[in-house]
Amino acid sequence: MPKITFISPENKEYVVDAKIGKTLMQIAVTNNVEGIDADCGGACACATCHIIIPKEYRAKTGSAHEDESALLDFLDNRRAGSRLSCQIEMTEDLDGMVVKVPALY
Repeated sequence: MPKITFISPENKEYVVDAKIGKTLMQIAVTNNVEGIDADCGGACACATCHIIIPKEYRAKTGSAHEDESALLDFLDNRRAGSRLSCQIEMTEDLDGMVVKVPALY
């Protein structure tokens, strides 16, 4: 099974099995990853599942759509690679990816 590594705001590593077809948010919540609150349950309505995608995987995850980008604009810690994990579906191409979960503030 593919794996994803989440690095929490406190630098704790979560190396987890990542089922193809699940969103990165679902995978993080299932594995109790610190910093992924997912308050809206994956509806792209809250930005509490913010992650940073590493440069080498950005083409594989695609760009944020308009609604996602609008939510990310409200974050003080938005940067290159910022995405909402609820909007990224796990694929084989993402196997081995390491994502950072930034602090909320």
